[in-house]
Amino acid sequence: MGELLDERMMTLALEDARDAAEAGDVPVGAVVAKGERVLGRAGNAREREQDPTAHAEILALRQAAAALGSWHLEGCTIYVTLEPCAMCSGALVLARVDRLVYGAADPKAGFAGSLGNLVQDPRLNHRVEITAGVLEEECAEVLRAFFRERR
Repeated sequence: MGELLDERMMTLALEDARDAAEAGDVPVGAVVAKGERVLGRAGNAREREQDPTAHAEILALRQAAAALGSWHLEGCTIYVTLEPCAMCSGALVLARVDRLVYGAADPKAGFAGSLGNLVQDPRLNHRVEITAGVLEEECAEVLRAFFRERR
């Protein structure tokens, strides 16, 4: 069930990534779930909202916290189409998310293994379990297609 659930939730995140692309934002999508229950989901909205913090992960975390009535997101998994940046990785730790599942690695800005690993830094009071590469090729292709069209 775990692998199938991961793929199903990543498919939802990919829908949000594609919606972000249609709105002119870099196509990254995120879903926060507790088991099979979706608590929050969003695509990047920096351009739409003119907000540098409007990354998919931040927006999905806000929705999940509102749905639970608590910023403590223990027991939750976040599914993201692209490895989170330093800001988003920090937010995952602060929200006490149990697990991060991402599709494509981000060698230029990723902070869950690529440039660093903030979500598992032993100096912090919480560490996040990581599963990388779920629907990796599909996640990467959404990004490649977006940037191809921009050139």
